[in-house]
Amino acid sequence: MALVDHRGRPIGTRGLRREQSAPTLGGVRSIWSQQIGDITPEGMAAILREAEQPGDGASARYVELAEIMEERDMHYAGVLQTRKRSVAQIGVLVEPVSDSADDVADAELCQAFFERDSIERELFDLLDAIGKGYSVAEILWDMSEGQWMPERLAWRLPQWFDFDRTSGRQLLLRDEGGGWEELAPYKFVCHVSSAKSGLPIRGGLARIAAWGWLFKNYTLKDWVRFVEAYGMPVRIGKFEPGSSDADRQVMWTALANVMPDMAAMIPKSMEIEWQNADSVRGRSEIYRDLVSYIDNQLSIIVLGQTLTTEAGDRGARSLGEVHDLVRRDIEHSDGAELAATLRRDLIMPLVALNRGERLEYPRVIIEREPPKDLKMLAEVYTSLANLGLPIRKDDVYQRFDIERPEDGDDVLEPRAPPPMPGMPPGQDDPAMARAMALALGQARPGAVTDAIDLAVAQATGDWQPLMDPMVQPVLAAARDALATGDLETFRAQLPALLARMDATGMAQLLRNMTFSAEISGRVIPSDAET
Repeated sequence: MALVDHRGRPIGTRGLRREQSAPTLGGVRSIWSQQIGDITPEGMAAILREAEQPGDGASARYVELAEIMEERDMHYAGVLQTRKRSVAQIGVLVEPVSDSADDVADAELCQAFFERDSIERELFDLLDAIGKGYSVAEILWDMSEGQWMPERLAWRLPQWFDFDRTSGRQLLLRDEGGGWEELAPYKFVCHVSSAKSGLPIRGGLARIAAWGWLFKNYTLKDWVRFVEAYGMPVRIGKFEPGSSDADRQVMWTALANVMPDMAAMIPKSMEIEWQNADSVRGRSEIYRDLVSYIDNQLSIIVLGQTLTTEAGDRGARSLGEVHDLVRRDIEHSDGAELAATLRRDLIMPLVALNRGERLEYPRVIIEREPPKDLKMLAEVYTSLANLGLPIRKDDVYQRFDIERPEDGDDVLEPRAPPPMPGMPPGQDDPAMARAMALALGQARPGAVTDAIDLAVAQATGDWQPLMDPMVQPVLAAARDALATGDLETFRAQLPALLARMDATGMAQLLRNMTFSAEISGRVIPSDAET
């Protein structure tokens, strides 16, 4: 049975051995693209309007604009690179669809490709779609070892591709004749990333950020002119009446040699008055505020927040860590989109060419494990153990990723308790401390030494049933948190759990004990009276 791709097109293995989109020196797929010059608001509007009509290379100038935006704006390039690298550095995990031997072998075959050293760079290139809307890499197959294995993913310039005019969703390749041809099946990884719903060409971040980038560019130019005009001291040379032209020329030469700009020469009897000079110099904050505002908006567009890039006057590292939770949502979405692309365009061809077609193909997972709050987890285990909840030691070792010690290993010991009062100096042995405590009547379980101890023991003998309504809601939520590993939800539930605690029985017991103590103090005679 002939192989077909996900669109039902038959696969010709002979065509897989040649490069379909290789660059040419003098043809239409040249790497020397014509860069856009200075961009005006009218030019920006024209470029964006062209890209709205897919087909016939209308998006070429738009992707060139997106490239220029990254090269000319350090802040935009930085936040966009942060977003792309955050996903590219996670690593790719290929999982079998079942535990059968064939499915496991399929997953192992695919996982071997993602263990190469160059895979991070190839994923970074595919994530160029975040800014431009799409990114294409050609699969260069290798058969030197008797099986179909991708040698590498060769990223191609986005100017060589465009979406079809009918649907605006299928990518086409510019051919040598200047026309457009379909991409050969099993030869390309086409990643599309959309920041919003709609046509893919309109979903890149560059389109959303374009106007802000343009306004920032104009603001920076005005700011530079302002600094040139008011950032240098003005030099004024004054000459005496009747000075010769030669003397004036000497003075002018001296002024020019000190600094080329902002110099003047006037008669000594003349005076130049600068209107509102100090207030004009203070207006530089206008440019700084506008640039900072646009940078903040770019950070929100790309990262979803601002505090991990600009702390500002009120920002802090802790606030950045809180906002980083929002960025993980974007990272998760980017990873899920890239995983779906790799499964469709790379995993399916790799398995089908080597092991035959499958009803289901291995799953691709690109997701970062959430960080564990080990300190809070330790506090939860300690509290639950103190409340009497049975906890398996194996579960603790697993949660903290600690290897269980073997016989004979040098292990850590708990810190010894402080020496008991009255112990001789140097006698701080734990066993000795316990013995001394028992001797002094301070640590003997159930010890009753006087009437007060007897009353307390009798009153609190059935304390556990009274505590159950108070602690059971917390224990139940703690068990669920330990089972699922979701400690954040457990922490968020604590205020509500405290409100649900039923302390009626314990409160009544304490009232009874207080009343009994009051009566006993009034009725039982003291030692002085006896």
